Amino acid sequence: MKRLSTLALIAGAACLDFGVAGTALAAPSCDGAIQLGSVSTITGPVDFSDGPKGAKAVFDQINEAGGINGCKIEYTMADDKGDPQVAAQAARDLIDNKNVVALGGGASLLDCAVNAGTYKRNDVMSVQGVGVDPMCFNAPTIAPVNVGPYTLTTAMLDYASKELKDEKLCTFFIVLGGTQEAYAQAVKRWEEMSGKKIHLVDMTLPLQGDLTPYLIKARDAGCDAVLTNQVEPGVVQMINTADAQKIEGIDWVFLASGYTEGVAKALPNTKQPVYLGTEWEPYTETNEANADWMATMEKAGLPKTAFSQGGYLAAKVLADMIASMDGPVTRERLGAKLLEGKPMKYSIAGSEYVFGDAAKHAPMQATKVMALSEGKWVPKSSGWYVLPAAN
Repeated sequence: MKRLSTLALIAGAACLDFGVAGTALAAPSCDGAIQLGSVSTITGPVDFSDGPKGAKAVFDQINEAGGINGCKIEYTMADDKGDPQVAAQAARDLIDNKNVVALGGGASLLDCAVNAGTYKRNDVMSVQGVGVDPMCFNAPTIAPVNVGPYTLTTAMLDYASKELKDEKLCTFFIVLGGTQEAYAQAVKRWEEMSGKKIHLVDMTLPLQGDLTPYLIKARDAGCDAVLTNQVEPGVVQMINTADAQKIEGIDWVFLASGYTEGVAKALPNTKQPVYLGTEWEPYTETNEANADWMATMEKAGLPKTAFSQGGYLAAKVLADMIASMDGPVTRERLGAKLLEGKPMKYSIAGSEYVFGDAAKHAPMQATKVMALSEGKWVPKSSGWYVLPAAN
């Protein structure tokens, strides 16, 4: 196994921590710039632009160093505006007009759900930066670099049971689009792995509104732990409501959507036990694993966020896969390379990334658990919590 890296092929820089098969003479070639792109929700109901911006920062750095064996990368960030019709048009433009050889770094509310069929019909592989909707993890030509909310649901239930020693696990989910079945399957996966039954499942949690009835329901049901998929405002509201109701004895467990500095700063005085799982190395930690990502974001003048980690990692995957190729970089040849399923290891992630030839993809199965303490997120343990394989 030869160790290659994008920057090694570019300018003889230090190798990355990822190995790919190849020969010393193998090198990619191109006729003009290599076209890559992404469909992301940048304007509209949410701003996920940190994902594709993080990817672009990686590609810009590669181009500044001379490209991949002299091949520059042209990266197009398409905005779906959270609108299915716009998302479909954006995908068609990237495929038909930009002639992208692959997609990478996208972060969208609905790209996967709307465009998975289009990507499959056109043999376009997508290394999603932040997979959100269930189709991101259930399509043959899409493989996200993030753990995702559904795998994280299973992982954090497992963590609450095994590490926090909670017996009665309860879940309250906000259901958007077609996510209900995905969350139900995540709970079922934990039940099958553990041989235990979830104590309470509630799929009616609102995006906005009074959460008091739900917390009273959890308290009266005797829940030892409550897991929910709340985003930042909802996490703050839930913990403030628990404090107002003087609820005790419940571990509050959240997904990566709650991992923000805004949540930590808003809850400096709570005594509620709050835990969540990350998608990658905790972005609030300054360490060796995050060093290259942090340096890349700083150079580009971008904020250091979890979403930018996803875009960064997706870009690294595509760049390293291109660097391992021998000959022309085309959609067909790059797609075939991804489908080979070579494991790719990066220190920023707890699992090896594998695309591979499969009907669905959820390669990332590891998280680091953070706890809230006096207005700061602190690592609960130094190592990765890896989700056990289902029985």
